[in-house]
Amino acid sequence: MLGVSIFTGIYYWIMKTDVGYAFTHALRQPLVAALWIGLIMGDVKQAIIIGAAVQILYIGLVAAGSNLPADDCLAGLIAIPIALSAGMTSAQAITLAVPVGVLGVFLDQIRKTVNVVFVHMGDKYAEDGNAKGIVICNVVLPTILSFFMRFPVPFLANMYGADAVQNFMNSVPTWLTEGFSVAGGLLPALGFALTLFVIGKKQLMPLFFVGYFLVIVSKITVFEAAIFGVCVILLVMTFSNKKSRGGVRLWQKKRN
Repeated sequence: MLGVSIFTGIYYWIMKTDVGYAFTHALRQPLVAALWIGLIMGDVKQAIIIGAAVQILYIGLVAAGSNLPADDCLAGLIAIPIALSAGMTSAQAITLAVPVGVLGVFLDQIRKTVNVVFVHMGDKYAEDGNAKGIVICNVVLPTILSFFMRFPVPFLANMYGADAVQNFMNSVPTWLTEGFSVAGGLLPALGFALTLFVIGKKQLMPLFFVGYFLVIVSKITVFEAAIFGVCVILLVMTFSNKKSRGGVRLWQKKRN
């Protein structure tokens, strides 16, 4: 299991750095990771079967306000290799994946808490106009920290098996898990507040509230809301361009 343990540790670290977000978001899914794990362990068919079962848990996963409800990547990287090596069924793999996914949430919340230190360091470099220092605080240091926090988890879990994972989960104090659950519950509000801060222009706020209450009242899906939002954006851009061209023509006529 040494080879797959090293692979899952490195894979987890790289995928969670979110470098090339669209690609890492797709590659970190349990079904995709199952292919590589199956190749390493010599049983691609069974790995894909287990990966597909685990993937079902996270099909509709949405990190609202940057709050991760479950870590699909960690769940797949631990549940699939252990299930393959122990001869578990897909149902047993799912049972293992659920607590592991929750463990990934706590790990991510700890990472975000520690990263606040780098944010304040970056603020000081920004005041001094030190671009290199800003890059170090925003990219280099968080990436290094991420390695030491992420690599050991799947590596040790796959080295020592399902019993070690379960024993670790049972040893985590209740006050710690409940504390991170409360902190995690505040993250969506913070995420929406940051979104409002970015788009908080007077002319855009009506669109935000119309979209928000439309989703609440109509209960449309995220995909349907995205299509609706794109259509509204295209309409706004079309009318804005026509208005701009009309203003230019009027200015040219007055000048002539």
